[in-house]
Amino acid sequence: VSLQASGGGLVQAGGSLRLSCAASRRTFTNNAVGWFRQAPGKDRDFVAAISWSGGSTNYADSVKGRFTISRDNTKNTVYLQMNSLKPEDTAVYFCAAARGPYGGRGLYEYNYWGQGTLVTVSS
Repeated sequence: VSLQASGGGLVQAGGSLRLSCAASRRTFTNNAVGWFRQAPGKDRDFVAAISWSGGSTNYADSVKGRFTISRDNTKNTVYLQMNSLKPEDTAVYFCAAARGPYGGRGLYEYNYWGQGTLVTVSS
């Protein structure tokens, strides 16, 4: 599975962005998908995950209530709507497909990774 993340950019604090993660194959629809982010000099951290059907979602505490993950399996695409952005949200955001229909917070659970898209939030 090849994943392509897009939608990053420069935004002021308090603004919004929507990231997209497009997959190359229909088998994407059987896999959970997660979003992770990596700030300069920091580890790659979990942001959000969604189950294969979209019926189950999971968020990091730092983004809960501000970010929403969703998916459209007819388009092989997963989205991350990011509202009320803060400077500490600045990072490269990666999407990843899990090995199975449900995914958690661990990087080891995901075996297909996109190339990342940069989000910069100015204060």
